[in-house]
Order: sequence, then structure tokens, then C-alpha cells
Amino acid sequence: MFNLIMRSVDWSTGRETMPVGRMFEYTEDHIAEQFKQGGTILFDRLIALPCLFMAEGTRDEVAYVGQINRARIVVHDVSFEFALDTGVPPLQNSVIYANRVALDMPVDFEFSRNHWAVKEVDLYRFLLGNVRPRRQRPTVFQVAEHENIEPTLVSVMMPFDAGFNAVYESIQQAAGNVHLRCRRADDIWENPAIIQDVVALIDRSRVVICDCTGRNPNVFYEAGIAHTLGREVILVTQNDQDIPFDLRHLRYVRYLNNAEGRAALTSALQARMQTILGH
Repeated sequence: MFNLIMRSVDWSTGRETMPVGRMFEYTEDHIAEQFKQGGTILFDRLIALPCLFMAEGTRDEVAYVGQINRARIVVHDVSFEFALDTGVPPLQNSVIYANRVALDMPVDFEFSRNHWAVKEVDLYRFLLGNVRPRRQRPTVFQVAEHENIEPTLVSVMMPFDAGFNAVYESIQQAAGNVHLRCRRADDIWENPAIIQDVVALIDRSRVVICDCTGRNPNVFYEAGIAHTLGREVILVTQNDQDIPFDLRHLRYVRYLNNAEGRAALTSALQARMQTILGH
């Protein structure tokens, strides 16, 4: 069995409340009776169970596994203290919703109501079969635990060279035409190590444009990071041979660095971004 506490709060505080009237909602009667005696809730039995701490929702909301350490009734609320299990990766509600029958949560409305339920399911057995262990984290730079993509952000990876300024302006124009905004790494300086700024920019981006002209190793490295993070990557180049062999099976945009060529680049990128955005 496990406790399920559904409430949109900051679960990092370690302390929360729940209205007494919401106790044992969406709980089978025969299960609820195991934790009551003469109208009194047997909290000692309840807190012996693991707990799934969830916000309402069925998509990218984040849920945590942990343990309730103490619970008591204060006036009309249940006040409880808890700890999250740092050894269990956080879950997205979409994963829980996809497995709602297995977790004894078949009623959709349960995902949109504050309540405390008890489910007759082995939570850790479910986790073993459905949750991947934490991957090894990078040591050269840091990646946020959860994605925070800015839906209007386009990042541009290109050599830090004045000869590319006009190209960048053409990319900015393409992005602006579809109501997106552009940034490149030399626009920002937030961390002592520039690689952290670059990775943070890529990680926040809806689209990443990589100019492979000149076979710049930094751009290749940044393209690899963007692909690994699952971003939409658009490759551009002034020379077909500058596209790495491993990436030549991907579509890319070839352009000439003159007024006519940059105008064609703007048009091609605008069309590609419209496709990505589903316009």
C-alpha cells in the first residue's frame, strides 16, 4: 500500500496540511477502515506506508516519493511533516496518468482534487518497473534537473567572429518574423565558465541554430549538446563540406554570405521554424 497526497504546494518545505474532510477520498472502504478505530484516524499505521506527493494535473507537473514522519489533527486540518526520498527520481504526472489503472487511480477527476488517499498497490514495485534510475550527471557543466524551455527562445551557435554579424542579423530577422527572439552565447555572461552559459542557453531554447561554417569545433560541440538535450536543431552552413559526416543525413540550410544569400537564409529559416512551431 501507499499514501497518495494530491496538493499543489512546494514539496521542498517538509511540512504541509490537508483538510480532514479530504482524508480517504478515492480510497476503497475496506482499505480506509484499516486506518480508523472508533472514528479516530490511526496515523501511526498510515505513516508506516510510503507516500506519493503530487500536484494536481496530468502532464508535466512533478511528483515525488517519500515518507510521512509525523501527522496529527489540528482543528479541521491534518498537519503532517515529511521527507522526500532523494534516491528516487521525481516523476512527471504524465507518467503517473499513463499508469493510472496500475496505480488504482482510474478516475480522471482524482488528478484535479486535493485529497489524501490510500492505494492498495506496491509503490516501489511499480517504480522499479516504470522509472529509470538517475543518469550520471555531467561534470564539465551543470544541467537543470527539470527542463525549463522558453517557448519563444531561439539560440544561435556560431563562431565569435565579426564576419558572422550580418548572418546573425539575418537569423534574428527570421526568428522575429515568426514571433521568436534570438540570443547567442556572447550576448550573456552569467557564469564564470562560458560553457555553463552556453549549455544553459541551449537548455532553455525552443530551437537551436548551429552554423557549421568553417568547421568550428565549439559549434560542433554545442550541436552535440543540443541534440543530446533533445532540442530542435537547425544546421546552416556556407559550405556543404563543413557539415560533419555523422550529420550529413540531416537536413541543413546552405547559404551564401552576401545580401542575396542572407535574404534566402532568412526565408529558409523562417519556413523551417514555422514548421517546428506547427504554424
